[in-house]
Amino acid sequence: MRLLVLGGTSFVGRAVVEDALRTGAEVTLFGRGRTGTDLFPGLTRLVGDRETDDYSALGEGSWDAVVDVSGYVPRHVGRAMDALGDRVGRYLFISSNAVYRRSAVAPGADEDTPRRTPVRDTEELVEETYGPLKVACEDDVVARYGSRATVVRPGKVAGPHDPSDMFTYWVRRAARGGRVALPGDPEQPVQIVDSRDLARLVVRLLTDDRPGAFNAVGPAEPVTLGGLIRTCARVAGTRVEIVPVSTEGVEPFFPLVRDNWPTQQRSSARSRAAGLTATPLEVTAADVLAWDRERGEPPLRSGFTPEEEQAVLARHGDGPAGG
Repeated sequence: MRLLVLGGTSFVGRAVVEDALRTGAEVTLFGRGRTGTDLFPGLTRLVGDRETDDYSALGEGSWDAVVDVSGYVPRHVGRAMDALGDRVGRYLFISSNAVYRRSAVAPGADEDTPRRTPVRDTEELVEETYGPLKVACEDDVVARYGSRATVVRPGKVAGPHDPSDMFTYWVRRAARGGRVALPGDPEQPVQIVDSRDLARLVVRLLTDDRPGAFNAVGPAEPVTLGGLIRTCARVAGTRVEIVPVSTEGVEPFFPLVRDNWPTQQRSSARSRAAGLTATPLEVTAADVLAWDRERGEPPLRSGFTPEEEQAVLARHGDGPAGG
């Protein structure tokens, strides 16, 4: 399979490239050439910039499939499709669970759940626009490629090289042990998917030439946020006491904390049937812990700092936050 990846040296794209190479695919990368320049030295790299509509490097060549990892607004997707035309067989777009409406959602909602209203009048990526912009991108891909379009809608993706702090925060915090401040309910369901499972699904869908939309969510067995934190502690060899604390003054979207629980209980049945694998949560946590330590545990942008957590816990009883 000759595969073109639009973005492929950061996190999800990197995992897709690694899995595609594992299957023997011939991979071409398209990107700005600013990240991961030491990765995949044997691959062809086409340099362009989606922000400035520079797709000239895609003027020649043909591929069996393209994986669009870096399309966030309709302009990105539309210009890429214009540049590629019919020189690609299948167009697989990496979307998001954020495309779905948030109201009147029941546990077990599948890919036929109503989506949010598409947005095309802005390119500002904020909480209110991210999902609707992805809806518009999905619509454009399906309109252009029809049965040759595939849409993958991941939930929260976790794994080594994750640029966000959503899962890494809890892995690192649990590894310190002790009393853990949780500005939420430990019984809240949580869904994460290992980046390598997501990559295997993407490559399998392309190999099988399968159209349609697919929820890429995990893990395979339901898990609560409290259970996730305890799993991270067990992997690190520590003991934790989870202390529910007030959400007052806490940043919006504190790592993995969500008040709309059904959005964390979506069905993965269609993706499982199509080949979505299930890396055990323990393995994901262990691999993220090792990666985080190897990179020197840089400051995180989300969650409590140790000092903030100490202050929060001091208002909820005595005892140290760690150790």
